[in-house]
Amino acid sequence: MDTITLWRPVGPKELRLIADSGWREFPPRLPEQPIFYPVTTREYAIKIARDWNVGASGAGYVTEFDVDAAFLAHYTVENAGGREHQEYWIPAEELPAFNAAIVGAIRVVDEFRAE
Repeated sequence: MDTITLWRPVGPKELRLIADSGWREFPPRLPEQPIFYPVTTREYAIKIARDWNVGASGAGYVTEFDVDAAFLAHYTVENAGGREHQEYWIPAEELPAFNAAIVGAIRVVDEFRAE
């Protein structure tokens, strides 16, 4: 099976829910969050975790995970404001199928904290 590696910046609450799943899935979106946004580069995820998650919740984490390439072929990579800001837009109701397409565990690869 071919896979594509993606990254997702998260705060402490979301990270706890990922850990509670056994590092296998992302938690359901909140009602005000209709889209799940995994990003295509670690650098972009670092920027969000460091510059946004730390300010919003005191800590930011970058998760890395592999997704079945055949599943992702149903989605297009979206540009969120610049060439380096590439992400997939997964509708919240499709997150369970996205989680099922994750191959292996979700890994924490970077951590940032407020000083």
